[in-house]
Amino acid sequence: MRRLILPGLCTIAALAVLIALGTWQIERMHWKQAALAAIAAAEAWPGIDLPAAPTPYLKVRATGRLRFDLAALYGAEGRGRRSGPVMGAQLLVPLERAAGPPVLVMLGWVPGLPAERAPREAGVEGYVRLPEPAGLFAATDDTAGRRFYSLDPAAIGPALGLRDVAPFVIVALGAPQDGQPEPARSLPRPSDNHLSYALTWYGLALGLVGVFFFFARKVLRA
Repeated sequence: MRRLILPGLCTIAALAVLIALGTWQIERMHWKQAALAAIAAAEAWPGIDLPAAPTPYLKVRATGRLRFDLAALYGAEGRGRRSGPVMGAQLLVPLERAAGPPVLVMLGWVPGLPAERAPREAGVEGYVRLPEPAGLFAATDDTAGRRFYSLDPAAIGPALGLRDVAPFVIVALGAPQDGQPEPARSLPRPSDNHLSYALTWYGLALGLVGVFFFFARKVLRA
């Protein structure tokens, strides 16, 4: 029996950790499902007037003058077409507002920077996306070509000749008009894999119990 004391204590400790991890994943699953329900509810209603300090993924609307003459591209993203894959990017256009600083609007995917157009009055509805400054391995922005690989309004705004821009981006929601740009169709939804993670942890705990059972039986028979 003494030979089982140390393995038994180790098994109990490991079992407690595995069960705790599985239970944590169940708690995360409930939290994620509540967040997904909140996103779905927000998506079903019109956006609210853009506040001064919006929270991430808040559905908002804003009006002003879209500066198509200052349009830029963000990132690199491929899309499938009948003719084959096409590489493009997200179209960024500053929206000048009567109240508040200009805000960068991500109008949607385009195969390339469109021909320069005149500014026009417009309303935009979409969700708020926070800045993502350049990381260590981020590609270098091409400011002269208005091509950016880091979503950082504080850097993009001055490169487009804007002194002051809002510290966030509005990602437009809707359907394509005249073929492009292709805006986002829905608010982003985080993946929900927590149930499979929980079952994995609980499965490992059950396997550990089985391993200890057969080990103990072998020791007691010796």
